[in-house]
Amino acid sequence: MNIYNDYLNEIEERKGQGLNPKPIDGAELLSEIIAQIKDLDNADREDSLKFFIYNIVPGTTPAAAVKATFLKEVILGESVVKEITPAFAFELLSHMKGGPSIEVLLDLALGNDAAIATEAAKVLKMQFFLYEADTARLEVAFNNGSEIAKEILESYAKAEFFTKLQEVVEEIKVVTYVAGEGDISTDLLSPGNQAHSRSDRELHGKCLISPEAQNEIQALQAQHPDKSVMLIAEKGTMGVGSSRMSGVNNVALWTGKKASPYVPFINIAPIVAGTNGISPIFLTTVDVTGGIGLDLKNWVKVLDEKGNAVRNESGDVVLEEAYSVATGTVLTINTKTKKLYNGEKELIDISKAFTPQKMEFIKAGGSYAIVFGKKLQTFASKTLGVDIVPVFAPSKEVSIEGQGLTAVEKIFNKNAVGSTPGKVLHAGSDVRVEVNIVGSQDTTGLMTSQELESMAATVISPIVDGAYQSGCHTASVWDNKSKANIPRLMKFMNDFGLITARDPKGEYLAMTDVIHKVLNDITVDEWAIIIGGDSHTRMSKGVAFGADSGTVALALATGEASMPIPESVKVTFKGDMKSYMDFRDVVHATQSQMLKQFGGENVFQGRIIEVHLGTLTADQAFTFTDWTAEMKAKASICISEDETLIESLMIAKRRIQIMIDKGMDNAKQVLKGLIAIADKRIADIRSGEKPALTPDANAKYYAEVEIDLDLVEEPMIADPDVNNADVSKRYTHDTIRPLSFYGGVKKVDLGFVGSCMVHKGDLKILSQMLKNIDEQYGKVEFKAPLVVAPPTYNIVDELKAEGDWEVLQKYSGFEFDDNAPKGVARTGYENILYLERPGCNLCMGNQEKAEKGDTVMATSTRLFQGRVVEDSEGKKGESLLSSTPVVVLSTILGRTPTMEEYKAAVKGINLTQFAPSHKLLVM
Repeated sequence: MNIYNDYLNEIEERKGQGLNPKPIDGAELLSEIIAQIKDLDNADREDSLKFFIYNIVPGTTPAAAVKATFLKEVILGESVVKEITPAFAFELLSHMKGGPSIEVLLDLALGNDAAIATEAAKVLKMQFFLYEADTARLEVAFNNGSEIAKEILESYAKAEFFTKLQEVVEEIKVVTYVAGEGDISTDLLSPGNQAHSRSDRELHGKCLISPEAQNEIQALQAQHPDKSVMLIAEKGTMGVGSSRMSGVNNVALWTGKKASPYVPFINIAPIVAGTNGISPIFLTTVDVTGGIGLDLKNWVKVLDEKGNAVRNESGDVVLEEAYSVATGTVLTINTKTKKLYNGEKELIDISKAFTPQKMEFIKAGGSYAIVFGKKLQTFASKTLGVDIVPVFAPSKEVSIEGQGLTAVEKIFNKNAVGSTPGKVLHAGSDVRVEVNIVGSQDTTGLMTSQELESMAATVISPIVDGAYQSGCHTASVWDNKSKANIPRLMKFMNDFGLITARDPKGEYLAMTDVIHKVLNDITVDEWAIIIGGDSHTRMSKGVAFGADSGTVALALATGEASMPIPESVKVTFKGDMKSYMDFRDVVHATQSQMLKQFGGENVFQGRIIEVHLGTLTADQAFTFTDWTAEMKAKASICISEDETLIESLMIAKRRIQIMIDKGMDNAKQVLKGLIAIADKRIADIRSGEKPALTPDANAKYYAEVEIDLDLVEEPMIADPDVNNADVSKRYTHDTIRPLSFYGGVKKVDLGFVGSCMVHKGDLKILSQMLKNIDEQYGKVEFKAPLVVAPPTYNIVDELKAEGDWEVLQKYSGFEFDDNAPKGVARTGYENILYLERPGCNLCMGNQEKAEKGDTVMATSTRLFQGRVVEDSEGKKGESLLSSTPVVVLSTILGRTPTMEEYKAAVKGINLTQFAPSHKLLVM
């Protein structure tokens, strides 16, 4: 009885935190609980019954298998429990989401007891998480003349698992809660520093926004028990920065509705909104839970008599409130008229939130049901030899005669499944596509594994070319939380079929490389579609989409993803890049010049950025594609010259071979297969059979942006603008300032060079700068700490071979040791150079952080409030984003440099240079 007693002790500990008993996923504990249920005199029998009925994790967990088996015994009369009748046992099975429960239901439906078979069939008809082993049993039974199997297949062919669901209600009453003014990062909804608790949904729910906000939400619910609370980003976009399923889970936990009375702490149907809508990747996550995301447009531009936008003294567009959504406002969402109302007054058209496809997600309680349902209907119809009944909303197919294809349109057409054969599809089409590469990261990975269990998946789809489970977000500190979570995650993913950063058997050393960098290396075909569990899944080969843990799980399980083909914005370059500038400055200038060209409108938001870099290899181009997440783009595509692409693929091959040499390949030799794909791609380019991907000359774009390199005369810095009087203008990534703005006097408390926005060249720049400063001043002295975290071990190895790592060691005061990784996060820093373990480090904000109130100069992508640095009582923390040379010099000086100081420091250094391609990169 030790395990059960341990569970009771854990329950007492959780009571002290205001938490309920943790959901049970272990077989051994549940077996003890069942034994106590069978013992009518057991003192813990009543509690054991409650645990069994209400507190078991469904799907393919070990506990789910034990529960399903016991329910089968009850139905067959092999075990008698007065509180669980056979009818109730079927009810419980119906909520278990597949896996062992489907196996049990098939056993019963295809068994010899006709009455039991009929009841089992009724439950099966409403299930949709069936896999090949399940459908194969039905097919065999049908071919052998089983009437029950035929009946079930006929139900699936009619999609009764969907059609018999309750229709979406016409009117949804909501009461507003303004969660913040300006863009709301998913860090507010699910902070990175609480990543360790994401798989414990109730515990993690405690970190939503703030305890005060949680109390206010509860007060609204008490005041309006018949309404749903709608979380709002006032004067901003909801859910920017990350594709965080835990953020949506937290919102749903506080404001949604229970998915099942028998499944603990899984809520669905949250309602979120923003003045500027919902971030695309976050909206996908909302769809997973059958929620609603609204673009409110409740603040509009003030126009003059000529129709031009009025601007204030700062040059910002003046906005006026079209209607109020202040906290406590009661509104009505009408799903039939697709309008938002305040009483009888119509406020705005919200039809984009209620497309036929989204209405299906809402009705079914989430997008998974539709994805699996369509596959199940297709299987049943084929098995029965009947035509597919048009039940689901037809995919929207946009085909414009005479119009060429953008790069993303070409990729989607190549990878599309289920669309009209031979039909060319343009932007706006709804498409199911095969996914080539999938990435899972470590702070969302446990949730991905839970999602895989809940959808009853046990092995990776054979469609996927390669998949990787990272260890980068927990790389900085190997603490007790990591020791408890990461090995368990790596074992699950390794067993599932992924290449894993850590070997569960301990046969190769841990690799904490940044996930996006690894995915960039294992993407060996620029026609690939990549899905990754991080918003910065933005490859410089192929088209990559950052996704929530659920969408990652779906891609792993099915090898597919569904989405509309996005519109594209074409970015080209002219002029010459000055020798003292770094390519990171071009990246920032792109955002700045785009906003100026379009009067403050971010034409990148929600679209593909098709960037014609041409001459930059994948490593260097990644600096641009990675930043497109902060430009609020849905994804990006890099257009390369043939020879540049070949060079990038050769680099990728070498790095994949290193992974193989480390012993990281699996039984299916996935990594070896990726090298073969790369070889084939290189051969096709060289032969001219299939040149590098380019758009058609007559492709149509939402907008075309031309960046003038001649205008980029100073290093450019993305500033969080923490003291802007307009709160909505803070932490947006849109405030891009030249170095001279700071006058060489802004104090810098800490510098950070690392994470995904740097490549090997950046570390070589650091090495060269340190040597230059030593020669110039006779020593290297830091007036602010400099934290350096290389993105990958491969880069460290290459720097060692080329002599640069030795230079960094010479000037460092700390160097990581994989044999003795840090067990505790830093709480303070000395004015030295820290050579940290490869990985995300400060950029993630879940382990290492700057000291509160610091001004940080970083190569990172994150300037969100509280991410890299939290506020102190007397000062707001700032994370300014810039190029490597600016960061390094700022730590040497302890302040921002002047232009003269900057030019002197980088003289003779080979910065990351870029020259626009002279070739026309179109077909």
